[in-house]
Amino acid sequence: MPSVPHAELASTLDAHTPRDGTETADLERTRALLTTPDPWDRTTPLHATASALIVHVPTRRVLMRWHPRLRAWLQVGGHADPGETDPIQVALREAREESGLDDVRPWPDQRLLHVVVVDVPANDREPAHEHADLRFALTCDSPDRARPEHSEAHLRWLTVPEAQELSGEDNVVETLDRLNQLLVTNG
Repeated sequence: MPSVPHAELASTLDAHTPRDGTETADLERTRALLTTPDPWDRTTPLHATASALIVHVPTRRVLMRWHPRLRAWLQVGGHADPGETDPIQVALREAREESGLDDVRPWPDQRLLHVVVVDVPANDREPAHEHADLRFALTCDSPDRARPEHSEAHLRWLTVPEAQELSGEDNVVETLDRLNQLLVTNG
């Protein structure tokens, strides 16, 4: 039996139900990447990325990271490395790298939390482009072991309302709201 191109990405997207018209449109744009040779190819104007909100469930605090390039407090995450094809694995690797936490794991399961197409401004290395960001929820047992990957990538553990206020990005506020709903039903 022939393999399905981009099987991990396809199954992740197929299992997700968008919550509104904006997410429906973003999901369809992301699904269109399944017809390309490499949905994760960062040289294309729109490509897949994976990110996550890390929550310490007992304290109901979420980890936010300062992204110097975007000058914003956001979730951890980023681009797939060569050969990576599974969105949850990309999110887990990025979370470990950007937080220093080696015990992160999907929470409450591996399902996709939010699909968002976000604009990324140009800089001296690349033109403006878009990320089809696949967002997950992760947890950890040792929040005190969080360490930034470099001196400009500050980390802060915050309540969900504090994180929403600090970020101010509408799409991040929505992702945080979805995380909060999971905390209410699973925490």
